[in-house]
Amino acid sequence: MTDPVSDNPIKPVAQAAEQVAKAAVAPNWVRRNRARLFQLYGFLALVAFSVLAFFAHSVNYFQPDLFIAIAIQSINNGVFDILMRVLTELGNAPGVLVFWLLPVGLLFVVGLRWESVMTLVSVIGVSVLSQLAKLVVGRPRPDGAIVHVFSLTSDFSFPSGHVLFYIGFVGFLWFLSYTLLKRSWRRTLALWVLGAMLALIGVSRIYLGAHWASDVFGSYLLGSAWLLFAIAMYRWGKPRFFAHQPVAADTSKAKG
Repeated sequence: MTDPVSDNPIKPVAQAAEQVAKAAVAPNWVRRNRARLFQLYGFLALVAFSVLAFFAHSVNYFQPDLFIAIAIQSINNGVFDILMRVLTELGNAPGVLVFWLLPVGLLFVVGLRWESVMTLVSVIGVSVLSQLAKLVVGRPRPDGAIVHVFSLTSDFSFPSGHVLFYIGFVGFLWFLSYTLLKRSWRRTLALWVLGAMLALIGVSRIYLGAHWASDVFGSYLLGSAWLLFAIAMYRWGKPRFFAHQPVAADTSKAKG
């Protein structure tokens, strides 16, 4: 008689991964409380972005933008230069597809099905939002005669598409790590690494002369607002569509 497990060699691996994920995930009430804190931050950022976008529409750059760009571009360090270029390249095609599709697939395999779906939705949604905001504001890219521009780009400058992508993808992973995982060195490491990537991608875009600091700051604000919406969708949909997924199930709707 054929052993069903031997017919599917991937199943034992997936089951083992689910057990590890279950052991690392925090209780449901902890996840909900952490999510509320994250949402509050995103909401407050929306108003600030609207004000900044209004002024960016009529001004190519602000005086502090030039000061910050010159200061960052004056950093003469080989490791820093490589780091800045790598962070930007991770947001460029075609490598960007591998960069975010692999984690999405991994989340699905370990049993975090709704988390996988919403990470995908967050990335696609923030990319569309980025293009719409660029068209509405219509701010030109930094002038190569004022700051050093490493690579010419033809689209608009405000907001930064790279920064928004990182917030939609890396930021959502940061949120999942913060809300889902139990306190451990793995959770702490994930939060620090993802947080550093979120902070440094903005520096990278200024260093490479692709954006002004106000473009980057506006992207962080808009990205926070998008995360607010994505997190709301995540919390609304999980108990309705993925309440009984293998890991981090949420049956609060059914119980209520």
